[in-house]
Amino acid sequence: MANIEASVAMGECNGVEYMGINEVPSPRVDNVSKVSALPLVFLIFYEVSGGPFGVEDSVQAAGPLLALLGFLVFPFIWSIPEALITAEMGTMFPENGGYVVWVSSALGPYWGFQQGWMKWLSGVIDNALYPVLFLDYLKSGIPALGGGLSRVIAVLALTAFLTFMNYRGLTIVGWAAVLLGILSILPFIVMGLIAIPELRPSRWLVVDLHSVDWNLYLNTLFWNLNYWDSISTLAGEVDNPKKTLPRALFYALVLVVLGYFFPLLISTGAIPLNRELWTDGYFSDIAKMLGGVWLRWWIQGAAAMSNIGMFVAEMSSDSFQLLGMAERGMLPEFFAKRSRYGTPLVGILFSASGVILLSWMSFQEIVAAENFLYCFGMILEFIAFVRLRMKYPAASRPYKIPVGTVGAILMCIPPTILICVVLAFSSLKVMVVSLIAIIIGMVTQPCLKHVEKKRWIKFSTSSSLPDLHGPTHESTESLIN
Repeated sequence: MANIEASVAMGECNGVEYMGINEVPSPRVDNVSKVSALPLVFLIFYEVSGGPFGVEDSVQAAGPLLALLGFLVFPFIWSIPEALITAEMGTMFPENGGYVVWVSSALGPYWGFQQGWMKWLSGVIDNALYPVLFLDYLKSGIPALGGGLSRVIAVLALTAFLTFMNYRGLTIVGWAAVLLGILSILPFIVMGLIAIPELRPSRWLVVDLHSVDWNLYLNTLFWNLNYWDSISTLAGEVDNPKKTLPRALFYALVLVVLGYFFPLLISTGAIPLNRELWTDGYFSDIAKMLGGVWLRWWIQGAAAMSNIGMFVAEMSSDSFQLLGMAERGMLPEFFAKRSRYGTPLVGILFSASGVILLSWMSFQEIVAAENFLYCFGMILEFIAFVRLRMKYPAASRPYKIPVGTVGAILMCIPPTILICVVLAFSSLKVMVVSLIAIIIGMVTQPCLKHVEKKRWIKFSTSSSLPDLHGPTHESTESLIN
C-alpha cells in the first residue's frame, strides 16, 4: 500500500516534458463545485466498501481464519493492483467516462462500448444490492419490511429518495458520504472496546478446509474488495484529479481494509462460532450480545446509512459514465444532458430504472451476476493498461506505477488468475444470464452506429475533448512536446 503514496509524484520521465493525451477537462455546468480530496476518499470508500456490512457470508463460507486471512491477503492480489492501475490511467485520462476512455484509446471504440456496457450493467446490478441489504438490517426490528407489498413500497421509496439526492449534485453526495462514513464506522469502534474482555484468540484460528464453500467465499471477498476503478468515471468532476485521485485512492484503500478486518476480528474473537448464523445482518445480533439492544440498533442504523452511502456513490459513478460515453459519441447526445446542478439527468434516470428492475433478485444471485460481468470488464482494463504502456510510452502520466512494461504485465497476472477462478466457480444460471448480457452489448453497438448513420437519433462528440484516434496519436513521438 505504501507504494501508492510513495510513487504519487512519479509521472515525469527524466525531466522531459510531455504533452498529455487529455489536458482538457470534460465540460461541465458553470458554478458547479468540483469534488475535493476528503469527499473523494469517502466516495471511493463507498464505491468499494461502505463498511463491513455484507462480509458476514465469508465466515459462514470458510470460518474465521480464512475470512480474516482473505481480507488481509486479497487486497494484495486484487485491490492494490486495481487501485494502482486506476491511479495511473485516471490521471492519464482525467475525464468523465473513465475506463471506457482507457479501453477506447487502447483497443478502439467498439471495445470501449463493450467495456462501458458491461461495467455499467455490473454497477447497476451492484446498486440493486443496497436496498436489499438496507431492508435486511431493518427487518429484525420492523418485521413488515421482510417481504410483501410493504417491502416493495420501501424499495421504491428509498430508490426515489436517493436518486433525488444524486440529482441535487455531486458535491452534496461527496460530503454526505463523509458524514455517513463517520457514522457507519463509529459503532464498530465502540463495539470493539466493549468486546476486549470477551476476546479469545483461539477462536480466530478455527478452520475446516473440508467444509469451505469456495464459491460463496470468493464471491464475497471479490464483491467487497473490487470497484476501485469506479471513481474514474467521474474524474472530470474532481478538483485537480492528477494529484487528488492517487492520494484519495491510497487513503481509501487503508480505510477499506481496516473497515473490514477490525469488525471481523472483534466479532469472531468475542463470541462462540456458529457458522450458520453468519449471514446478512449478523453484526447487529453480535452487537446485542456484546452491548445490548442499544448497540444493536446503532449497528442497524449504521448499516442503513452505509447502504445509503453506497447507493448514491455507485449511482454517481454509473450516471457519469453514461454522460462520458455520450460526450465521446458512443451514446445518443441526450445522455450528455446535465441538470442545473451539473448532474447527468438521463444517466441518473436510466441507472435508477435498472436498480428497480433488478431489486427482486436474491443477495447471492446479485453478487454472482455482478462479479461475472465485472470480471470481463476488468480483463479489458488490464489489456488496455498494458497496451497503452507499449503504444504510448512517452505519454504524460502524472501518476505512474514504478514498473516497466514487463512489470506491468506481471502485475496483471495474479488478478487475472483470480478472475478465471471466480468465473470457473460461477453457477450455470449466472453464466448463461451474464453471457446473454454480453451478447446484447456486442449487438447493441453496431445497431447504435447504424442509427447514427441513418441520423434517426443525434450523436455528437464534445469539441473540448481530445481525439483519441486522430493523427496526433498515431505515434508516440507526436506526444512529446
